[in-house]
Amino acid sequence: MSETRPEEILSPEANVQTIAAEPVLEVIIPSGPTGARDQDEEWCEVRHDGEVKRIRFHDYAEVFSIPGLYERLFYEELACDSPRTVCSLLGQALRDENVPAGELQVLDLGAGNGMVGEELAQLGADSIVGVDIIEEAAAATERDRPGIYEDYKVLDLTDVGDEDRRELRAREFNCLTTVAALGFGDIPPEAFATAYELVADDGWVAFNIKEDFVSPDGDSTGFSEVIRGAFEEGALELAADHRYQHRLAADGEPIHYVAMIARKRGELSLAA
Repeated sequence: MSETRPEEILSPEANVQTIAAEPVLEVIIPSGPTGARDQDEEWCEVRHDGEVKRIRFHDYAEVFSIPGLYERLFYEELACDSPRTVCSLLGQALRDENVPAGELQVLDLGAGNGMVGEELAQLGADSIVGVDIIEEAAAATERDRPGIYEDYKVLDLTDVGDEDRRELRAREFNCLTTVAALGFGDIPPEAFATAYELVADDGWVAFNIKEDFVSPDGDSTGFSEVIRGAFEEGALELAADHRYQHRLAADGEPIHYVAMIARKRGELSLAA
């Protein structure tokens, strides 16, 4: 009987694996007067894989291009709770109307890297299609949450081609979601109106908006005016609303939003 030598049991070539270290991701948010600025002007410094970059919070292309940064910045550092809050409110509204979540055919506008889509999937939505104008958002979704969306389109909804419009219409959406993407010019009213038009009558519309923008003079993009007009004219019928802390500002102060769940009862007007 031959003797097995120790080096044959554990040879470096056969048994030892080299595990590459994950790139270090460090987020530094300025505090005090430096950080106390308008929400769309906030910034942080990011140390990633040996490089330090200053990134504005709303420069989503840059944020999405760094794996894990969106979650680290907004959800760990700034305690964002909007995807869960809006989708939970939608779920409650569905239960109140005895509508199974499994009937939802959702268009998720401003889908980002799929965090809302993930909540909708957990809610039980039958089909979810994401739309975003940023290529990096689609790439981040494929990287971080593959399979969440049945389809994900990179589109400018203010200028949709005939083929894309036909494909979206064929989906027969009965629900529109858009979370933390309205106001600040991220999604203009015209893009929201295009998405809204793709939703069937009596379908669900779930969104949130900064509470300051609910006031007549609070939103320079005109979105709040469109939404107020829709409610006043009966195009939207409010099913539920909830004021809550969307996230913390860079200086640690709370930023409050209003989540709204509504039913589509008519066409949206963009008239000034």
